[in-house]
Amino acid sequence: MKIVFMLILIIKLSFAMEYYAKVEPFNSYIIKSSVSGKVLFVNEEIEGNQAHNSTIIKIDSFVNTIELKQTKNKLISLNSMITLEDNNHKRLNKVTSKSGFEKDMQKIKVLNLQSQKSDLLTKIALLEDTINNKLLKEKNHYIYNIAVKEGDYVNPGTILYEKKDLSKGKVEVFIPIMDASTITEKMIYIDNKKTDLKIDKIYKVADDKHISSFKCEIILPEVKIFSRLVKIEFK
Repeated sequence: MKIVFMLILIIKLSFAMEYYAKVEPFNSYIIKSSVSGKVLFVNEEIEGNQAHNSTIIKIDSFVNTIELKQTKNKLISLNSMITLEDNNHKRLNKVTSKSGFEKDMQKIKVLNLQSQKSDLLTKIALLEDTINNKLLKEKNHYIYNIAVKEGDYVNPGTILYEKKDLSKGKVEVFIPIMDASTITEKMIYIDNKKTDLKIDKIYKVADDKHISSFKCEIILPEVKIFSRLVKIEFK
């Protein structure tokens, strides 16, 4: 009796190829701050809308900008010093009366200055990166749930906002493991309409919640309404 029941259950599962899933954005991103500072500007009007090269958040970079300018000035001075000391070293090498020790010490002086230059170049790159990361702009993503306000102080790791890629959509369904090898051969119907869609990805590891199923993703190239429930059938 148990064997018959299991056979009936397996047959039912094999033909149970109808699912319901919510249409999700193709990708969703959580944007976190990589810098520290006070929030000077929040574009509240863009929240819930599509960005078009829009500034979303601006974090105070006043001190960083001054430090960058001063560091670049130091680099200019240091370059002049390197040129001067390097010329001195070249002239010293031509003087036969100067000892090898004196020539080596002059060379060391040049090398020390060049090392300082490397440090300044690194500092400039870090400052420029920090300043760039304090002005957050988006080209074309949908902006969702801005999490900070003007006047807030943020640290690295603070959530700033979410963005979503609405250029395409996707649905996720959980198929029985036993159907994974044959389901790719079936036609996909969305809300009872036959489509040319194909399964984009099947995760060949059982899902944590649906322990006897594989997660299956289908990409929808054109979506007019997100977050709606659709019926998906494999025939």
